[in-house]
Amino acid sequence: MKVTFPHMGNICIAAKIFFDGLGIEYIIPPINNKTALELGTACSPEEICLPFKIMMGNYLQSIEAGADTILLVGSCGPCRFGEYCELQMNILKKMGYDVKFIVMDCPNGIGNKELMRRINSLVSGSTKNKGEKTIAALRALKATNLIDKIEEKAHYLAGYEVNKGECKKILNTCKRDVFETNDPVRAIRLLKEYKKKIDSVKIDKSKNPLKVAVIGEIYTVIDPFSNLNIEEKLMDYGVCSKRKLTPSWWVKDAAMKVLNANSVDLRLASKEYLPYYIGGHARECIGEAVMAHRSKLDGAIQIFPMGCMPEIISKAILPSISKDKDFPIMSLVVDEMTGEGGYITRIEAFLDLLERRKGKNVLYGC
Repeated sequence: MKVTFPHMGNICIAAKIFFDGLGIEYIIPPINNKTALELGTACSPEEICLPFKIMMGNYLQSIEAGADTILLVGSCGPCRFGEYCELQMNILKKMGYDVKFIVMDCPNGIGNKELMRRINSLVSGSTKNKGEKTIAALRALKATNLIDKIEEKAHYLAGYEVNKGECKKILNTCKRDVFETNDPVRAIRLLKEYKKKIDSVKIDKSKNPLKVAVIGEIYTVIDPFSNLNIEEKLMDYGVCSKRKLTPSWWVKDAAMKVLNANSVDLRLASKEYLPYYIGGHARECIGEAVMAHRSKLDGAIQIFPMGCMPEIISKAILPSISKDKDFPIMSLVVDEMTGEGGYITRIEAFLDLLERRKGKNVLYGC
């Protein structure tokens, strides 16, 4: 068995540490790029969303490299992501590929017994004992938490750093070094070292940078290729950015969902505008916008793929929040036709708007 999985932000780091710890063969597809998107677009339904197409490209690249098993996290609806695996299986079968899918759905959707069966199917190729398998899983979770914390701090401190570009350099070097090692223990040690490095970045507290929340559909906000590296661009502009949706957040949210105790803060924040769960992360998007205003950020940028039904609803609600709270929010829709030039122009225009508002507030002592 040679396992592969689609790229979703930093998930590949945790997955690599997990499979290295288990001693299971795996193939990581090339980091998301135009080739993957072109391959996926060519075999996907035209109206399907961007994440689906990129994932298909990931699968095809990995299958060509020898992968025969695809690991995918699931969603029991109502977002179309819950049906991804079925459609992707059918497409690959019609293309002549015989691959096995292992879908990790939430236990409240498939039951604990079925979840354990799928987990056992995944780790059946490992010669490690039960304790070692547990340690491998715990290391993967720890890695997810560490890389997300490093990334979160790097994105925020970029607006205060004394040496411009230092946060970006630490973050990118961290990802590269951890990805290059096949030793799970060393990988965790590296992450801890880089956590200390990012914590010790020299900052200038007298600065008053723009602070922007990045909200929207989880895949496109955590995958740099999908969102055209928006967070890195914000770092280059000296803007502090905050993003609540991360792989580690998703793990905690899925675990707490069994007790209906997931994302209580976001659910309460969204109650006034969207009190119901409509699929995807629409309710979280609304809650994040409200919380960003409460946290006195300067604005928010919503990112979602063309055709994403839950986020289309969020987009229709966000103008009301913007008007009621006097809080600027810009929506960016991405697909395979998105041009980087126009995309950057919109971001720069939005940041210019926020700068002007900030200057006005200072002028009037607000």
